[in-house]
Amino acid sequence: MSTAKNPSERRPKVWWSNAIFFLSIHFAAFYGIYRRPYWTVSTPSLLLALVIWQLSCFGITVGYHRLYSHRAFRATLPIRIVLAALGAMGFQGSIKWWCLRHRLHHRFTDDPVHDPYAASRGLFFSHMGWIFFKPKYEKLDEVDKDDLDNDPVVTFQHTYYVPIAIALGFVMPWLFGALWGDATGSFIWGGLVSRLAIWHCTFCVNSLAHWEGLQPYTDENTSRGNVILAILTCGEGNHNFHAFPHDFRSGPSKLDWDPSKWIIVALDKLGLAHELNRARDKDIQSALSWMKSKHHHDAQSSSSSSESSSGTSDEGEDSETTDELPLWTERELSEYVGEGKTRRCVLVINERVVDVSVYLNEHPGGPTLLRKYAYKPPGDSKDIGRNATWAFMGGMNKHSRAANRRLQEITVARMAEASQL
Repeated sequence: MSTAKNPSERRPKVWWSNAIFFLSIHFAAFYGIYRRPYWTVSTPSLLLALVIWQLSCFGITVGYHRLYSHRAFRATLPIRIVLAALGAMGFQGSIKWWCLRHRLHHRFTDDPVHDPYAASRGLFFSHMGWIFFKPKYEKLDEVDKDDLDNDPVVTFQHTYYVPIAIALGFVMPWLFGALWGDATGSFIWGGLVSRLAIWHCTFCVNSLAHWEGLQPYTDENTSRGNVILAILTCGEGNHNFHAFPHDFRSGPSKLDWDPSKWIIVALDKLGLAHELNRARDKDIQSALSWMKSKHHHDAQSSSSSSESSSGTSDEGEDSETTDELPLWTERELSEYVGEGKTRRCVLVINERVVDVSVYLNEHPGGPTLLRKYAYKPPGDSKDIGRNATWAFMGGMNKHSRAANRRLQEITVARMAEASQL
């Protein structure tokens, strides 16, 4: 007897509590605007709404996104506490829930099944349609979460997220408004209307920033750069630069509108942030050159132009050979890896020996994932995942040109045929 489920059984279930809360805030905000239009609200209440909107957005962009999701920089405990509070005020879930979902999005960008808000499923779905259905996240176990579990700020905020969010998002605006005699106006505009602004500006990064704009760095996914969205999203609208997710910036140029970047730089100057990660200039220039050559080819519409452009703009990286690399046996590989605390983290990928020790903290998927597929000498009690070819060559996700370029740079040897793992 067949055990296959029919299509209706495979459809995700409606997340009623989430949907009702989300829609209720919209109805309440619009009703509040109707009863208390902005010209009837005190100036301090309107300013409070603007401040809450911007601070909450920075809690998401600087805290949830760049600090926690991508580990693009490190921050002191007081800054992490402040960012956790501001992020909770944005009512987008706890740091842990938001980051795991976002890391899944980067692992499977545009995948209609595993990307939580895949742009390939349409503008409405990527913007807010995903909110109405209970997530399955079948690949969530493949996402690194050790850093989140080990951060006391993340753990505390995750445990007490609901009371923190309600206190900061709804109670605080009402209390501030009471100080100047406009508690209702402050609640409507600072608690409800600002909430819609925070939500939909953030959601635009998932939807419109994958729909309209420029692609100067990559066209391997649907991400795009749009200056209007950058202004509305504290810099996140420069979304195509997210081809380098470990970079603390949303654009390398001083002309890129990115106040989130400016805040992080200021924190660094004050000693409150450190280890700011930047994509290497040569990787950025390689990406720009590659895209320019593709645009040139499209304009020329000829195969000969394509061959000429790709041959001159990619710095020979795709034609690099491994013939000049030393040929190792498994014994030589084991000796190179070493033992104990000084053991190198080495992957065997498609007959290449790749030393990722210096790349561990840069890897978008986190160091835990690389260690999982690292080579283990014979007899090791944790002798698993000794050949990482499956994971890197499409088993996990499709790696970018920048990732393949870096792979070639940190390849140290090739394996002898008799020693293939």
